[in-house]
Amino acid sequence: MAMKILLTIHFILLLLISLRVLARHDLTSSARLVWLVVLFVLPYIGVLVYWMFGEVHLGPDFARKHDEIIKKLHTHNPEVLGSDASLSAAIKPEYQAAFAYSASVTGFHTTLGNRAELMTDADETRVRMIADFDAATDHIHVLYYIWLTDGMGVDTAQALIRAAKRGVTCRAMVDGMGSRKMIGSKTWKEMQDAGVQVSVALPIKNFIKVLLFSRIDLRNHRKITVIDGKIGYSGSRNCADPEFRPKPKYAPWVDIMLRVEGPVVAQNQMLFASDWLTENPDTPLESFYYDTEVKPDGFAAQVFSDGPTQRHGSTPQFLGALISQAQHTLTISTPYFVPDYSLISILCATAYRGVEVTMIFPKKNDSFVVAATSHSYYRQLLEAGVKIYEYKPGLLHAKTLTVDGEISLIGSTNLDLRSFELNYENNVVMSDKALTADIIERQYQYIADSDEVKCEQVESWPLAYRVWNNIVATMGPVL
Repeated sequence: MAMKILLTIHFILLLLISLRVLARHDLTSSARLVWLVVLFVLPYIGVLVYWMFGEVHLGPDFARKHDEIIKKLHTHNPEVLGSDASLSAAIKPEYQAAFAYSASVTGFHTTLGNRAELMTDADETRVRMIADFDAATDHIHVLYYIWLTDGMGVDTAQALIRAAKRGVTCRAMVDGMGSRKMIGSKTWKEMQDAGVQVSVALPIKNFIKVLLFSRIDLRNHRKITVIDGKIGYSGSRNCADPEFRPKPKYAPWVDIMLRVEGPVVAQNQMLFASDWLTENPDTPLESFYYDTEVKPDGFAAQVFSDGPTQRHGSTPQFLGALISQAQHTLTISTPYFVPDYSLISILCATAYRGVEVTMIFPKKNDSFVVAATSHSYYRQLLEAGVKIYEYKPGLLHAKTLTVDGEISLIGSTNLDLRSFELNYENNVVMSDKALTADIIERQYQYIADSDEVKCEQVESWPLAYRVWNNIVATMGPVL
C-alpha cells in the first residue's frame, strides 16, 4: 500500500511538472524537450533537479522589490540615465540600434563626455586602483563576484580600511557564493571593525530556505568599483590575483580593465546602488552621489546590465543587435562559450555576409562542460568563415567585443547561458575609435599567444569525442 501511495505521489508530481514545462512561455522548444526527456528518463532525479534548477526565481517578492528600487533611483536622479538626443548626436546611424536596445532594457541611455584608459595588466590595475582608494575623499563603493584573501584582495581591503578610518564612506558588497570564503574571513571582520559597511548579495545563510524558495545558482557576477562618484573601474577582473588560488593549474587568469571617468561612472554607481539597496533598504537614496560632468573631448558610452529579474533574453538580443551591425570586422574574446542557437546563427550569418569574424577562447578551460559545448560549435563556425583562436598562456578571462574599429564592449558578461539567464552582469558599450583601437591591439596580443583552429583539425577529432561534445551541448539548457 505504501509503495502504491509513493508511486501515485510521484506520478502526480511528474505530471504537474511536465505540464508546467509545457505551459511556460520563456523556454525554447529545445529546452522544453530536454527537460521532458530528463523528467521521464530520470524521473526521481529529474523532479528534484527541476525543483532546484528548472526555473529562474529568487523567492517571493524579490523581483518586485528590486524593480521598485530601480524605479525610485531612476526617478530620484534622472540626469544619470542619459538621453536619446546623445544617441543620435554621437553614435553613427549604422551602430545606433544596439545602443537603443540596451537603453530599452536598462533605462541607461547614451552619455557623452566619457574618458577611459586601458590598464596594461593586473599589476597596473592593482597599483592604480589602490592609489585611487587612498586619494578618495568622500566614498568608495565596490561590488565583486569573487573577492579572495590573496594579494589583491588584502590590498583592496586594507585600502578600504585606511579610507574608512579617515572618514570616507566605504561600502563593500560581494556575492554570497563566489566570495563565501571572504565573508567568513578575518579580513572581512577587520573591514567591519574599521567602519567599512559590508553586505552580501544573494546571501545563502539559510541553505535549505534558498533551495526551497529560490535558486542557489542565481548569482551576482558584477564587478563594480566607484571612487567619489568620479572614477570607476570596469572590466572582467574579480578582486583576485591572476594566480587565482582556487584553480591554480589554469593560471594565470588574464583579464582586461578600464579606468573610467565621466557620466558613465554615474550609471555604474546607480547600478551598485540598486544592488546595495536590495539588501540594505534603509540606506537613504541621498547617500549615493552621481557626478554627471561631461569631460572635454570625451566619448559616448552607456552601461548595459542584465539579471534574472530583468527582461528575459535581453543579453543575447543585445549581443545579436551589436553583432549584426558589424560591416567589416568583429572580434570577440570570452572564456565561456555556451551560446543559445540564435547567437550561433547570427555569428555564422555575419561571417557569411563577408565580415571578418574572429573569436578567441582559452585553450585549456577550467570547466570541461564549457570546453565540450564550445567545441561542439567549432565546425559550424569554421565552415561559415569564422576564425577561431585558442589562447595558450593561461585562462583568458577577458570579455571583449569590438566592431569595425568603432564600437567596443567590455564587462562581466560571458557568452554563456549563465550570463544570459542566471547572473547579474554589468558592461560598458562605447563608441570611440582610439579606445577601440587600444582594445583591438590587446585582442591581437591574445591572438599572438594563441593557436589557430582549422577546420581539418576539427574534422579529425575522434567520433567518440565529437559525440561527447554534442551530448554535453544538448544538455546545455539544464546545466
